[in-house]
Amino acid sequence: MMLDAQDLLALKLTAELALFTTLLLLLIGTPIAWWLARTTSRMKGAVAAVVALPLVLPPTVIGFYLLLLMGPNGPVGKLTQAMGLGLLPFTFAGLVVASVLHSFPFVVQPLQQAFEAFGARPMEVAATLRASPWDRFMTVALPLARPGFLTAGVLGFAHTVGEFGVVLMIGGNIPGATQVLSVALYGHVEAMDYDKANVLAGGMVAFGFLVMLALYALGGQVGGRPAAQRSRSGESHV
Repeated sequence: MMLDAQDLLALKLTAELALFTTLLLLLIGTPIAWWLARTTSRMKGAVAAVVALPLVLPPTVIGFYLLLLMGPNGPVGKLTQAMGLGLLPFTFAGLVVASVLHSFPFVVQPLQQAFEAFGARPMEVAATLRASPWDRFMTVALPLARPGFLTAGVLGFAHTVGEFGVVLMIGGNIPGATQVLSVALYGHVEAMDYDKANVLAGGMVAFGFLVMLALYALGGQVGGRPAAQRSRSGESHV
């Protein structure tokens, strides 16, 4: 059975959401991961715990508090309304915000491990050659951490594709606007349309297998172990 027009829209929206989320996570997560890898601050443990929190919190808890924050009476909601942006819940922008927060550890942790893996020696050598901190980061740290960036990108993208609870809470089930693949699958099951549900579920299983296969095929090794073994599953549970 082929996907119908609505399922194809959900597939397109899911790909766009995963792409935007992954790019934002890499942009935001890189400086945080670098700080966690290099700092000796007493705040390191607390910051690392906040980063890892989505691994242990139910997605519905994250979604609930995001609804409060981004709703009409929440501080973020008041700010976006004052800026003329309207409210973020039940919009694509709201899905991006929720997905970034929910997938944060899947990007930050591999990057942190990649930065920690090569140690301080390469940076010290670059410093003796009078390279500025920015030059050292761009020409030494980033190339050495390339496997971590590959792993982080793949895990961030794949985890966003598989999200359910948080995107359902924030985006609802609006075809063509907020309905992603996992929510479309849930709708087919509710309607007892198991043929269409099976197509979507089977496709997501195949995607998940290919993602894990790619992680090992790319040799995503940071610190001596496959990154997939170091990242917790973060399985979406309602």
